[in-house]
Amino acid sequence: MTKTQMIANIFYATLIGAVLMLFAEPAGAQGTNCGPRADVLERLSAGYGETRRGIGLGSKNRVVEVFASPETGSWTVTVTLPDGRTCLVASGQSWEDRMDDLAHLADAEI
Repeated sequence: MTKTQMIANIFYATLIGAVLMLFAEPAGAQGTNCGPRADVLERLSAGYGETRRGIGLGSKNRVVEVFASPETGSWTVTVTLPDGRTCLVASGQSWEDRMDDLAHLADAEI
């Protein structure tokens, strides 16, 4: 793994960590923002054309995922709890798939 790839991985891990810190307990974990994982993924796929763009393990064994559609521009962040429920954490518009050139950071010490 190159330094640039390591820096990119650190950046994305930090971004996911920041989302988890903002939403330490998923909004509506007891309400309508959560449901069986298969149902939530079907709705994101069929309703919005979203597919998974990233995944990470958060605190308390929670799986954080980012789903997005480059066609519609919609995006969603979900957290799947250890009990199998998947909760919607954040969503929005104007998604862009990007992998910025981080070569200028290659000399940064890790």
